[in-house]
Amino acid sequence: MSTEQDAFTFLALGAIIQEFRVGSQNIVLGFPTQDHYVKHNTPHYGATIGRVANRIKDGFIRELNGRDYQLAKNDGPNALHGGELGWGKRVFDGPQTVTRNGHNALLFTRLSRDGEEGYPGTVEVRVWYTASKEGEASVLTTEYEIEFVGNECEETVVNITNHSYFNLGDNPTITGTTAQLSTAEYLPLDSTGIPEGKIANFPLDVTQPFELNAAGPHIDDVFVVETDPSKIPLDTRTLPLRQLAQFHNEGTGLHLEVHSTEPAFQFYTGEYVDVPSIDGAPGHTMGAGFCVEPSRYVNAINVPEWRDTVLLKKGQIFGCKNVYKAWKA
Repeated sequence: MSTEQDAFTFLALGAIIQEFRVGSQNIVLGFPTQDHYVKHNTPHYGATIGRVANRIKDGFIRELNGRDYQLAKNDGPNALHGGELGWGKRVFDGPQTVTRNGHNALLFTRLSRDGEEGYPGTVEVRVWYTASKEGEASVLTTEYEIEFVGNECEETVVNITNHSYFNLGDNPTITGTTAQLSTAEYLPLDSTGIPEGKIANFPLDVTQPFELNAAGPHIDDVFVVETDPSKIPLDTRTLPLRQLAQFHNEGTGLHLEVHSTEPAFQFYTGEYVDVPSIDGAPGHTMGAGFCVEPSRYVNAINVPEWRDTVLLKKGQIFGCKNVYKAWKA
């Protein structure tokens, strides 16, 4: 690993981002050991989320390979984050040090076999982490590929993201951090977190700076940066990066920008975080961190107009790229 990688630590479990250091401060939430993640990572800290990120309505996939698929309902009536043992809870192969786009990178891979968590078809997922500097900013580029490599069927569904929680402050919560999103267009959700199928304007003007507060009001919504599904290719790496959100904490001077090629993102302010003290380390409570989870539209496989953005056929490759930039000023 180059010295540029020293600000970051990753785990084979879930290809997890364990540390993202800016100076002496780790700006992502997590645990000290992989074993702690196995036992206590109910919030999905830093995890690679798949085979399908976010929720699938009723845990039910309709008309795939000429049949329907019932998945585990692990979030009320819905399937969430790839199932009971999604990719964030599986051990990847790696890391392997490789050259990626002219930079040293770490590569994690995993073979997800036909039938795992109820999903059809064998796919291979590849995750590259590349660290670099951009002026004073520490930059982490995350690149994903999912290739349908099996012969068991003709098609499957995929939607991948990273579930890191960020805290830029010098206290245990996000209170005092200023946020600004790139869009106020979002997918209104039903009471179980499933989009109702239309795009609307968010009730608050989140495109202007607003302050986060651990006590609320909280946000847990899907924001849309590309409103035309026909313009979303299966591999979005062919598209330019777009800034999704930016954050700043006045007390610490820390800044964070999140960029992606993905058409949507879940913004979550940690309302349901509840991690007890473990081995003497402080616990985490409501508002301990915020998430920006780039992805395709939620429940896309069950919405005809969105379906092609997550439908992976035999021999095809799904791809996307996320970039995190953080600095102290």
